[in-house]
Amino acid sequence: MSEHTLEHWQLDAGDADIAALDIPPALRVRRFHVDVRFVVACPAETTDPWHAMSVELNGRRQWSRQIITSNPGQTDSLDYHVRVDVPEGEALRVRASTKVKGAARRQLRIEAEEQ
Repeated sequence: MSEHTLEHWQLDAGDADIAALDIPPALRVRRFHVDVRFVVACPAETTDPWHAMSVELNGRRQWSRQIITSNPGQTDSLDYHVRVDVPEGEALRVRASTKVKGAARRQLRIEAEEQ
């Protein structure tokens, strides 16, 4: 068995509403710890702000949440963490989409670290 370096993939989409991280196939089975983080700013003066995020793995929705944005004048976030087994010869696509009302997008970030 040959030694290999563990893979680390990341994408910082800034204030975009959608981000997709594509990890190409490999000639071995891999396990990734995937982290998706969506940060918003909550204006000091706003009425009923909320933010939402959905995460798909290879085109299938895995998780979706919408929450009231807290911390007026500061930031709030939604985070999703999952471990994913990727079979030999298969790619992994992680896609996050977001929505806001009364809050401002600050950062949408996807990170995948091989375990």
